[in-house]
Parts: sequence; C-alpha cells; structure tokens
Amino acid sequence: MNDDNDPNLNCPVPISDYPRILLAHGGGGKLMHQLIDRIFATAFKNPYLETRHDGAVLETGSDKIVLTTDSYVVHPLFFPGGDIGSLAVNGTVNDLAMCGARPLYLSAGFIIEEGFPMEDLWRVARSMQQAADSAGVSIVTGDTKVVDKGRGHGVFINTAGVGILEHNQVVNPGQVRAGDAVIINGDIGRHGIAIMAQREGLDFETEIESDCAPLSDSVQELIKAEIEIHCLRDLTRGGLATSLVEIAESSGRQIWLDEKTIPVRDDIRGACEILGFEACYVANEGRFTAFVAEKDAAKAVEILRTRCDWPEATVIGRVTEEMAAEVIMKSVIGAERVLDMLSGEQLPRIC
Repeated sequence: MNDDNDPNLNCPVPISDYPRILLAHGGGGKLMHQLIDRIFATAFKNPYLETRHDGAVLETGSDKIVLTTDSYVVHPLFFPGGDIGSLAVNGTVNDLAMCGARPLYLSAGFIIEEGFPMEDLWRVARSMQQAADSAGVSIVTGDTKVVDKGRGHGVFINTAGVGILEHNQVVNPGQVRAGDAVIINGDIGRHGIAIMAQREGLDFETEIESDCAPLSDSVQELIKAEIEIHCLRDLTRGGLATSLVEIAESSGRQIWLDEKTIPVRDDIRGACEILGFEACYVANEGRFTAFVAEKDAAKAVEILRTRCDWPEATVIGRVTEEMAAEVIMKSVIGAERVLDMLSGEQLPRIC
C-alpha cells in the first residue's frame, strides 16, 4: 500500500535529479517553474492557482478583490535607485496591478538578523512608507522575527497585498488572443545590472540605477480609457523573455517579437555584452508588458507615453494565429530564434 507521506513514492519531482533545493530554484527560470508546478501547484491544486497569474481574484459577494504575496531577499539591501524596502512595496503593488486591480492594503513581515543596525532598519521602514505613499496604499499589519547572527543576511521582507477590481475585464494569460499587440512601457535590464554592479563593485561610465517603480497608476489609466486588455505581466526575475515564455505556455499561443523595437539603453547593452548577459533575460522592477486588442494598440501606447510619463512605451510584438506555445524573436539582423526560459540562475537575489 502506498504511503501518501513518503516523498520517494509520491513526490512529482524526481528526487534522484534534485535531492536538495538549489539557488537556481528561486531564479525565475526552468528550475523555479518546475519547482512551482511539480511541488506547490500539485500539493495546493485549486482553480485560483491554475490561472498562473500574479495574484488570485476572489469574489466576496458583489465585490472582487485580488490577493498576492511576495518575499524579498535582495543583496545588497541598498542600491542605486532603491532598496529592499521600496522594492518590497512596489513589487507587491505591481503584482496587484498586473491582475488589473487597484492596490489598497499591504502587510509587511520582517525576518531580521541579530546584530542588524537599527539605523538601517529605520531607513528601510521609512523607504517602505514613502513607496506606499507614492503608490496610494497603506501598510496595515505585519510581523517581526529575529534570527541568530549569520542566518538572516541582514533582513528579509515578505509583503502581501489586497486590491480591488473596479471593472469587468478579465485579465490573465488565458485571455490572450491571436492578433493581440504586445506593448512594453520602457527600457529593460536596469534593475538586474544595477544590483550586479553594486554587489560586485563594477564601475561603468555612468551610474546605472534600478527602474524600481509602482505601475498601478499606469494600468488604471489604461483601464479608465477602456483599452481592451487581455493580459499584463511585470518583468521581474527572468526578465522580458521568461515572462513572455510563461504567457505563451499558459495561453498556448505563439508570440512574435521584433528585437529592434525593444528599448535597451546603450549603457545596459554595453554592460550586458561585458558580462555575457542578454538584456531580455535581465530582471526589471518597473517594467511590464500589456497584451491588448490590436484595435487599441496605438491608443494604449499614446496613453502610456503622454499620461503616464513612459516616453519609450512601444509595441514590441504580436500574438500570431499559431497555437504553438512559444516565443519567436526576430533579431536585429533579421534571423529568427525561439526564446526559452533560463535553465539556471543568472543574477541571484535580484528581488
């Protein structure tokens, strides 16, 4: 008789392949998705998880709310353009926004290492409050734990968020349709390169700052303008490429990209060439893609550029008629290739 508690008999991940968790299991690539699909999605299986979205849409009577949660373990804690506090607030606000919700409330849980400077903790707390004010949310509850020195890497933060849906659009990967335009709100790769430069002491001709920013106001502007939005996704771990592969696999649709249209700053492009990275795989914390009906593409781009102060917002691709669950990118020299998820960890602890 099978024992449901025996992982060797029932665990859906081959124990012989990965007997222990690797750092790459949290890196946003293939291993992380295998971990989520084969462990957590299998163990906790329910309709909310099956949407494969950034949060869960919950009905409470006549209202619809969205719930999301995320944890932040970035190192270093302070970096050009932000810190772990602003990252924790903006990251969770953005997950709510990607579900089409207006963010309302956050919780904040702190795991603090013994010996962590009180001045730094105050700096993180103030940064969180400033980010919350900018995003129009309140931090209304939380928790604090202290762990032994050497076991906490300074401070880890978990934030959960609640938002409200004030429209009737259904926004998730399953709504992607053939002909949809793929829109991005700005240049890519800055957050990952800023973290890497700060951590490794790399000097470039210009200081590279993270793009960490709240995205909820931009999404709400699109919704108020009655743009037909089918899917939204913020481009965090794994960058633009991995995010689009996730959507292609969830929707079963082929996504076609034109590399020439993807905005990348010259300093980021140069840093990627030096470090051996591809900008489309580098993490962001203030960038998102919107899949909108083709008829609304030009209007959506104009709104992002003029009302939301994203001058580089542009259409970078489209959804084809093919039911192929893949992302095809046309390079700057005209060749086409299939984009895949990262197979391992490129930039550890970027969020």
